[in-house]
Amino acid sequence: MPPRAKNAFLLLASLVFYTWGEPVYVALLIASIAGNYLFGRALDQARAPLGRRLVVALAVMGNLVFLAYFKYFSFALENLFPEGTLKDLEWAEPDHLPLGISFFTFQALSYIVDVYRRTSPAQHNPFSLALFISSFPQMIAGPIIRYADVQLQIEHRVHDPHLFVSGVRRFVFGLAKKVLIADVLGDSADRIFAHDSTDLTTGAIWLGIVCFAFQIYFDFSAYSDMAIGLGRMFGFRFKENFNYPYISRSLTEMWERWHISLGSWFRDYLYIPLGGNRRGVFRTHLNLWIVFLLCGLWHGASWNFVIWGALHGSVLVIERLGLQRLLQRCWAPLQHLYFALVFLFTLVFFRVAELPDAVHLISLMTGLTEPGYLEWHQFYDRGMAITLCLALVFSAPVYPVLCTSLVPLMGRHSLQHKLSQLALIVAIYGVTVMGIASNAYSPFIYFRF
Repeated sequence: MPPRAKNAFLLLASLVFYTWGEPVYVALLIASIAGNYLFGRALDQARAPLGRRLVVALAVMGNLVFLAYFKYFSFALENLFPEGTLKDLEWAEPDHLPLGISFFTFQALSYIVDVYRRTSPAQHNPFSLALFISSFPQMIAGPIIRYADVQLQIEHRVHDPHLFVSGVRRFVFGLAKKVLIADVLGDSADRIFAHDSTDLTTGAIWLGIVCFAFQIYFDFSAYSDMAIGLGRMFGFRFKENFNYPYISRSLTEMWERWHISLGSWFRDYLYIPLGGNRRGVFRTHLNLWIVFLLCGLWHGASWNFVIWGALHGSVLVIERLGLQRLLQRCWAPLQHLYFALVFLFTLVFFRVAELPDAVHLISLMTGLTEPGYLEWHQFYDRGMAITLCLALVFSAPVYPVLCTSLVPLMGRHSLQHKLSQLALIVAIYGVTVMGIASNAYSPFIYFRF
């Protein structure tokens, strides 16, 4: 099949996929594609520095206005207007948040800025740019793809049988992580947090937040795995988005391993333009804190997410000021314990919708508030125990280590190794299908993105 035909098929599939999930706002996606294509061409044709700055400013503002209206307009109204006056403006509120708007907007912004910086050429084919912005494997849940990373692949990608097989394997592993671990522990976390916080004991809250921590990692990394796998099946090589963040020894290290595409996006398109680390110690730390404050707001229009981002930014600044050097002198298990406690405490603000509830839960976790009557063992069962063990094991690089150990024994290209890989994939897929058939709980937790 010619490259243009492949791209046309993928673009059509992507638009049908998005329309199926978001029929109301598919026109918004198409408008974003058209607008960014025209801005990219305008940047390509502009020669004067002032003209180029004007075009990129308009392009960035245009993308951010769309994002701000749909994602933050209602939040702004609730906080800026007194109760009672809001009714006069309710007609202007969006019905709901368009699916994946944060992801495809950030991808479009990376294209515009890269064209402005002349690190990537402007795309003259509107359908190629449309494929980049709307590519269905990763548009609604990441990872965030840079135009510079895939521009050549869009026009000249090579389909490799080995790449296709690795894509199938990666997709199956991702699907298994979602169904067999994330959904099971997500259901457990929801059952715990469905109760009023005053009814829960300290142990129950700790169990709930641990389940939620494993849920968001295995859920989000599962979607990234499936996106990377689907990309490989179609000839694309997307960059990794997670690198076992739960083995970290500090929050700084975790953000080098967690949602890597988002972290690098904020670094290249926000932190560095703010001045990065080039304007002294105070500005460096302030820039870092601002980035994480906005990172929290990116995750959702709520004061809880703002606080979560501010806390992460504050801890990262403290680690830079000397805490990380002190931690490196400590016993390794103590470093892991430090990271786990900081991450879990701040995660409460990510999980609980109401700020007073979050504060109350933290006070319960620290034993500062009288606990309720619902003990942890009232939620704990054998299925949860098995799933928690699986989550603990596979949140560490166990599988790569096993593969590295087995390859010398069987040979990478031996028939025995290939058959064992095939048997493993088939077995995991079979168990996953049975999990899908037996479990009606399978939430999509990225509607706020």
